[in-house]
Amino acid sequence: MKNLTLLIFGFLLATLTPQLHARTYKYTRIGNTEEVSTKPTGGTALMGGGADMDEAFKWLCDKAQGGDFLVLRARGSDDYNPYVNKLCKLNSVATLVIPNRRAAEDPATAEIIHRAEAVFIAGGDQSRYIKFWLGTPVQDALNARIAAGKPIGGTSAGLAVLGEFSFAAMIDTTTSPQALKNPYDKHVTLTKDFLHVPHLEHTITDSHFVKRDRQGRTLVFLARMTQDGWSKAPRGVAIDEKSAVLMEPDGKSFVIGTGVAAYFYQVTQPPEVCQRKQPLTIHNISVYRAPTGAHFDLAAWQAQGGTAYSLSVERGVVQSTQPGGALY
Repeated sequence: MKNLTLLIFGFLLATLTPQLHARTYKYTRIGNTEEVSTKPTGGTALMGGGADMDEAFKWLCDKAQGGDFLVLRARGSDDYNPYVNKLCKLNSVATLVIPNRRAAEDPATAEIIHRAEAVFIAGGDQSRYIKFWLGTPVQDALNARIAAGKPIGGTSAGLAVLGEFSFAAMIDTTTSPQALKNPYDKHVTLTKDFLHVPHLEHTITDSHFVKRDRQGRTLVFLARMTQDGWSKAPRGVAIDEKSAVLMEPDGKSFVIGTGVAAYFYQVTQPPEVCQRKQPLTIHNISVYRAPTGAHFDLAAWQAQGGTAYSLSVERGVVQSTQPGGALY
């Protein structure tokens, strides 16, 4: 009986061992199977979500200089592969799905990122990027590529994690009315120091902006960053659906797309009331509305082709200096 038990145990162990050590990430690639060495140029494609924008992807592809283009996801399929491959002349297009911390700690995933000439972070749920990738070799690899001047882009949830500060969405999303009523509502979960993209220091990014009426919540994020001591003068870059901001390495950017606009925010004074279970009060947040064709220099914080105005929040109600009090 003892020998039979040992035999069964040995059989189960032999059967399960490959599964225990099997990789948990998923990597799919089209194009050439061998990497090439090119000299990509830096740049950041900030996409507001919604329909994918050919012009933004072509811009990011051009930065890769014919190299290997990598799409990162925490879940989902490889449907970007044929789309990008059709748009661009590249050595390869691949998708790497990193669905948990075990996969993010696998040295192979970081190595795949290190070999890419351009990286694009897809949409989805940004809490997965924070929960699964923060503090792992994946985060280190991404920041190493950014520091080396390689191009990077992101849309929707991928855009949300490009700034120094991020809305982490750890407890689902939050709406503008919800956040303005209580800046410390449990759904207002913020994080920092995930990625270190030049010219996005002290900055939080937001997507689907006008379409989902996210202005109020962005103002709350900015107030929170000031109130919590993260930054004395935080900034925000908020982009509507079907719009994108394409930023060169020197910080100079331009807006493309058919969406409403991109919006650039800067806090000029600390909030007067930013407390738990109390409506927000903050004044004179500077805003620049940049429609398609407008230019914005994030290094100098100067712009042309758009409209400058300011917003204040009085007991949870947003007020604008624009004619007619227009918020957007």
